[in-house]
Amino acid sequence: MKNSFAARQLRNWFLFGALLIVVASVLYANRLASRLAYEERRKMEIWADATREFILADENTNVDFVSRIIEGNTTIPVIMTDSAGRYLLSRNFKEPRDNADEFYRKKIEKLKDSQEPIEVRVGETVQYIYYEDSTLLKQLQYFPYIQFSLIFVFILIAIFTLSVVQKSEENRVWVGLSKETAHQLGTPISSLYGWEELLKSKYPEDELIPEMGKDISRLQTIAERFSKVGSEPELKAAELAPMLERTIEYMRTRTSGKVKFDTDGLMGAEGIEVMMSEPLLEWVIENLCKNAVDAMDGAGEIKFNVTRDGKKVNIDVTDTGKGIRDRDFSKVFMPGYTTKKRGWGLGLSLAKRIVEEYHGGKITVLNSELGKGTTFRVQLDTDTDNSI
Repeated sequence: MKNSFAARQLRNWFLFGALLIVVASVLYANRLASRLAYEERRKMEIWADATREFILADENTNVDFVSRIIEGNTTIPVIMTDSAGRYLLSRNFKEPRDNADEFYRKKIEKLKDSQEPIEVRVGETVQYIYYEDSTLLKQLQYFPYIQFSLIFVFILIAIFTLSVVQKSEENRVWVGLSKETAHQLGTPISSLYGWEELLKSKYPEDELIPEMGKDISRLQTIAERFSKVGSEPELKAAELAPMLERTIEYMRTRTSGKVKFDTDGLMGAEGIEVMMSEPLLEWVIENLCKNAVDAMDGAGEIKFNVTRDGKKVNIDVTDTGKGIRDRDFSKVFMPGYTTKKRGWGLGLSLAKRIVEEYHGGKITVLNSELGKGTTFRVQLDTDTDNSI
């Protein structure tokens, strides 16, 4: 949990830093764009003055100097019109081959709406100069958005990478914990088997010794389950009904008589085969049953229902417990999430890993109502070639 919290904190700081970069870039780019726009306006005013001087030129006018100013504008598109707004001349526009007059008319109308023209007065004659932003200025104005897009893509990649690293770290923790648990259980289980054989030889008529043997076998099954976590499980085609009946019967014998198990819905599982690792899927059903018992505070009803939907089989486990809020539907499968005063909150998380990662299925909260109960659904692919 601490690692998850640290990862979230790192992600939040990373997003905050990226946001600061974007804001700073936008502000700086806008400042540069404003300065460049001001400089271009000044250049156009000088260009307008040069144009006026060229029109009024006489023998005392340095025409070469004025011409160099006019010809020096190679980047800013400019249009000159008369007082009525009719096109006179242009510079730095890519003129179309056809309908040039219509092209310039639309340009003039657009520029009229976006800027104040520069007035060129020659005697009683008034002309106007309109201009567009240069390519450099346009690129500078678009730059923050391009940069934002690149940073956004970078953030997505970084978040994905952090998630993969975090998940990989969680997997290593899961596998290490599971393998160590299986290892630690091995020695006492072997010892218990020895004590069982000794007791059988001394008290062959004792009825409790076989029951003790069942619990020892159960411990061996649990150790086997933990040993399989992190390893590629061996999936075999097997009938679903026997596995469900066996697991439910085991839970019934170890649960309070105040909990009723309704198995009428298991009839839908008859004849259906799925590719499964029986020890692991039994673990899933057990965890769902234990979760249901806890939600009902040890008294209520657990109902099982199996339905087939094309190539899918649905196993629904419904309890009459406290229910789950809608916003918590996805949280219940997160490691560490629990509403109990005791417990690590790993049961449903393990169930999700077993169903989705090992069996290619899906486990969800199908529906829930506060104070009335919850239905969990496990969906698996059927082994259609072997189904009866």
